[in-house]
Amino acid sequence: MGSEFFIASVLNLSINLIYTIISLLVGVYALLWVDKKLLKSVNIEEEMKKGNVAVAIFASTILIFVAVIVAFGFRS
Repeated sequence: MGSEFFIASVLNLSINLIYTIISLLVGVYALLWVDKKLLKSVNIEEEMKKGNVAVAIFASTILIFVAVIVAFGFRS
């Protein structure tokens, strides 16, 4: 019974890992597409160097979005 449980756990972990990677790639590419379409004239890195707090908050929400995707992917 021990080896069957271990194999099932590894299989479940690998499925969750694949799901997380696919979700992460789709989410990041969707964010980049939206960023390219909606924010054509805004360079995020330059605005952050100038001290624009709103752009920094926007960039941090992107990072939080990526973290949420990874966290839900490993949740069983």
